Amino acid sequence: MAQFSVHDAKTNLSKLIAQALAGGEVVIARGNVPAVRLVPVATQGKRQFGALKGKIAVDARFDEPLPEDEQGGWNLG
Repeated sequence: MAQFSVHDAKTNLSKLIAQALAGGEVVIARGNVPAVRLVPVATQGKRQFGALKGKIAVDARFDEPLPEDEQGGWNLG
């Protein structure tokens, strides 16, 4: 575990980011007290068209107008 002061972290931020991305553990301390750990952000999965095909269904009534009593709750104008 590599520990750096806040001042050193400011000075060498690009290097510390590279070190964290490479799998190294980077800790930034205030004085001698560890304060935060610099870690890579987990990548989000790529969206794939049709990924939910066959997993969800739309009811046949989807395009039907809402009943009168429910339409009053929508501000459409």
